[in-house]
Amino acid sequence: MPTRLNPAPAPSARLRGAWAVFRKEWFDALRDRRTLMTVLLSAVLMGPLALFALSSMVASLESAGERREVQVLGLAHAPGLANHLARQGLEAVEAPADAEQRLRDQTLNEPVLVIPEGAEALSQQGGRPVYILLFDSSQRASGAALGRLSRLVEGYTRERATLALALRGVSPSLLAPAEIEEHDVSSARSRSGPVTGILPFFVIMAVLYGALGAALDTTAGERERGSLEALLATPASPLALVLGKWGAVAAVAMLIALLSVLSFLPAQALIRSDSLRALFQFGEREAALLLVLLLPLAASLSALMMAVAIGCKTVKEAQASNAVLILAVSLLPLVSLFNEGGESAWQLAVPALAQHVLMNRVLRGEALGPLELLLPLAVSAGLTLAALAWLAARLRRAAVQ
Repeated sequence: MPTRLNPAPAPSARLRGAWAVFRKEWFDALRDRRTLMTVLLSAVLMGPLALFALSSMVASLESAGERREVQVLGLAHAPGLANHLARQGLEAVEAPADAEQRLRDQTLNEPVLVIPEGAEALSQQGGRPVYILLFDSSQRASGAALGRLSRLVEGYTRERATLALALRGVSPSLLAPAEIEEHDVSSARSRSGPVTGILPFFVIMAVLYGALGAALDTTAGERERGSLEALLATPASPLALVLGKWGAVAAVAMLIALLSVLSFLPAQALIRSDSLRALFQFGEREAALLLVLLLPLAASLSALMMAVAIGCKTVKEAQASNAVLILAVSLLPLVSLFNEGGESAWQLAVPALAQHVLMNRVLRGEALGPLELLLPLAVSAGLTLAALAWLAARLRRAAVQ
């Protein structure tokens, strides 16, 4: 009666082998000082650094918007305009003569109102003086103050026209045959979207780069050190090796996801802007939802990076091979940032992009439906299984050779 020389290991033996490999890779990753520094810097400091930078930017914009000074060139040409600004509680300050050049050199970061010579006299005669607004749209502070200055000049010209019509016995309402009332239907949390929309991108990048080192070390690193062959000679099956290695890499990625999400909870104390503090409501519910979205993505990214690196002979070669994957994951979230047409259903089927879209919804306080949660989860699970099957096949082939 024929006997089987290499019987397939029992499921319990595979699990024991996978657990042994997982423990080895996990403790190796924690002993690696570079991995630990990556985890600490990219995860624990993620929330404080991101919110501090965001808060500083918002506070700077608010400070620029609340300034009570207006830069004016040619103030003496329109004393009526200076009076109008004073009645609005603003002080008109004479701008430097080379204001345009200073704006180009970005040594002046506020818009400048240029009043042409004879503007007051021309306006009194019924003419239309041309006021020029000099600004640099590449400067956020300049752009933020431009709207206010533009509205002030429009208010002044409307006031002059109203007075002129009243002196001629004409109703000022003829200037505006209809009235426009603006009703903003957005909530406070939805208005925070443009401000906090970049935070999910940072978290995804932290998970991606945090897991990269462990993914390369457990695959190409083992091959470069010559320890992969010794590992394949052990009783553990290729599938058990793959599961153990992937489990350790995915655990590192999930740890980074957990720490980076939780770091936003205490980091809210660093927000300096009152308006940002009112808009950014991040509690335990938001943290739990973000983890539900991030953990499957961390698992699939770990498997994909390992699948790319398993065929490389050195860590350097594996880094170059993973560059395409990293670039794709880095660019996909930008689709939702720059897509003015809004969100589309197909975005929920694209890894990284789906998580970015849904995490932004969570930060805006919107509810997530079951299908919106299950579709990215199913895509991540499918990618993970496909990558693990590819890894097991490559190790099985290497063991035979």
